[in-house]
Parts: sequence; C-alpha cells; structure tokens
Amino acid sequence: MALNLVVKVHPVVLFQIVDAYERRNADADRVMGTLLGTADKGVVEVTNCFCVPHKEYEEMVEAELNYAADLFDMNMKVNKQEAIVGWWATGNEVTSHSSVIHEYYARECPNPVHMTLDTTLQGGHMGIKAYLNVPMGVPGGKSGCMFTPIAVEVTCYESEVVGIRLCQKTIGVGSKKTVEPMTDLNQIAEAAGKLTGLLDQVLAYVEDVLAGRTQPDNAVGRALLDMVHSVPKMTPEQFENMFNSNIKDLLMVVTLCQLTKIQLQLNEKLTLLTSL
Repeated sequence: MALNLVVKVHPVVLFQIVDAYERRNADADRVMGTLLGTADKGVVEVTNCFCVPHKEYEEMVEAELNYAADLFDMNMKVNKQEAIVGWWATGNEVTSHSSVIHEYYARECPNPVHMTLDTTLQGGHMGIKAYLNVPMGVPGGKSGCMFTPIAVEVTCYESEVVGIRLCQKTIGVGSKKTVEPMTDLNQIAEAAGKLTGLLDQVLAYVEDVLAGRTQPDNAVGRALLDMVHSVPKMTPEQFENMFNSNIKDLLMVVTLCQLTKIQLQLNEKLTLLTSL
C-alpha cells in the first residue's frame, strides 16, 4: 500500500460537504458520504461526492447503504468515469466508528481514502485531512489497523477558478445584494491589475535581496528563473503588435456577437408583426 499517495480535491466537493453539513438533522453531530473520482499512478482525484444518511451510537453505527448504492448507480448513468475512491466525514479527527464505516468502502474499491473536513473551524480555518487505512500486527498474532495521514491538496479546473473568484467577491456583501459575472474585457482588466500588483511584489523582493535587507531564498530564486525562461523572448514592438492583434480579434468577435443578437431580435419582432 503506497503511503506516498496524493489526494487532489476539487472545490465543488468541499461545497457539497459543507452544504450537507448545514442541512443535517438537528440531532446529528456530523455527516458522512461517498467520494467519487479517479485513481491513477499514486494520485486520487476527487471530483464529486454525495451524502449518505447515517446514525451513530456508542457501540454501533447505522448507515443507509442501499441508498448509497442507488445514488452511485444514478451517478454512473450521468458520468461513468467517476468511481468510488473513498469516503468523507465532517470533523477534525478520526472517530471510533471510522473503522466500521471504512470496512464497507474497502469492499467497494481497493485502498479507499478517508477524508475529513473540519466544519467546526478549529484554529480559524476549515482543515482538510486525508488518511489511508494501514493493517498492523504480527504474523500469527493479533491484528488491527491504523489511519495514516497522506498528502491532500485542492486543485481546480479553469472553469472552477472563475466560479471561485466570483464567490470570493461575495465576502462581506449583504444577503440582499448580488454579484454579477463580469464581461470578458472587465475580466482582462482585473487580471492585468492583479498581475501588475504581483510584479511589483516580485520587484520589491528582488530589490530587498540585492540590497541585503531580505535573506535570499533558493526556492524563490529557482521559481523566478523558471518564470523568466518561460516568457518568449521578443522586443517591445513585437509584443505590442501581438497584443494589438489579439485585441482586434477579440473586438471583432464581440461585434459579431452583438450583430447576431440584434439580428435575432429584429427577426423576432418581424415575426410577431407578420403574425398579427
């Protein structure tokens, strides 16, 4: 069993877990469910999940396994690429019931991953942890198991990044106010402004290192070197021509979209007039 396994979780999974926790029954301390995704070459990528109703007692746990199986079958009809890769539970630690629940998922997939999401916000943040169940014991003697922590990180598709940035703008906004998606040009302007701010931070860091005010970091230096080598070598005139050409293409596409929209609206009006 590879303990160097890496679990990559998509933001939609975290949103679904938080939503399930907010909708839990009043007598439930935590919620649990199934993790869906893919596992390949030491990387488990979790792209979806669903909640499984359950009740925990002092010496036993009851889970609606038939409900979990039916929900997984329904999900397979929509996305056959997503398989069961493990299970999740809210909280900041592994409980005494985790081994019992893990036995069920061990029958559903090889080496299931157990992920916990701390919805109690201990330490001021929502901690994410992942575990593998490792057998313990000596040959011919007593055996047991232990949940060993493994690496976990949050990864995003490009479309998810756009949604997350839009959600970040709702921080501090009242419940009666909404945040509208920006147009393409506004997104470019905002991205350019953020890029300018990041470049200013990099230049300030480099100047402080050269002046001896900041201790140099080899990892940061290598990252900056890789960034410089990744930029194509061109003169300012070549960059300006390339930028202007891309802007013209974008404006042409926007203009054509507006003309098509106007033509459709006129066609709709004419159709209504002729039908009267």
